[in-house]
Amino acid sequence: MAGPKLPAILLGVGLGGFLDGIVLHQLLQWHHMLTAEGCCSPGTVAGLEDNTLADGFFHLATWVAVVAGSYLAVRAWQRDRLAPPWSVQVGLALAGWGAFNVVEGVIDHHVLAIHHVRDDIGAPLGWDLAFLALGAALLAIGFALVRRGARATDAMATPRARSHGGADRDHA
Repeated sequence: MAGPKLPAILLGVGLGGFLDGIVLHQLLQWHHMLTAEGCCSPGTVAGLEDNTLADGFFHLATWVAVVAGSYLAVRAWQRDRLAPPWSVQVGLALAGWGAFNVVEGVIDHHVLAIHHVRDDIGAPLGWDLAFLALGAALLAIGFALVRRGARATDAMATPRARSHGGADRDHA
């Protein structure tokens, strides 16, 4: 499978993080970055200020991932590197989002316990496990799309490689 992979993965990580922060932190207000920490109760002005600042750093990190993915995609395009099929791009982005969910879920929800998906309820474990399951599902769907796109690319490249003596196979 030819073409850049990192741009789509970074876009998936960044966009998945944006979705998490916008939907769970801001719209639904289920948690903020430090709501389970004990120091930063969202029920106090000082705690909400600390959480808002931590959420801002989180959003900044996801923005950096999107900018980096966009930059790498443009650089690859400028260097005339052919992008893989859309199924590969979407698959890599979904895998990036899934990886974000799994890593963030394991570290923040379970290892550090700085917040849970639902800090506004008494028993958040089910929500945390569902978040990890969503991440695993996104990874599985993403990798399935990548495999499908890679097979399609290989099938299209094989006749072309034969007709050109194999020279163009890496550019399919």
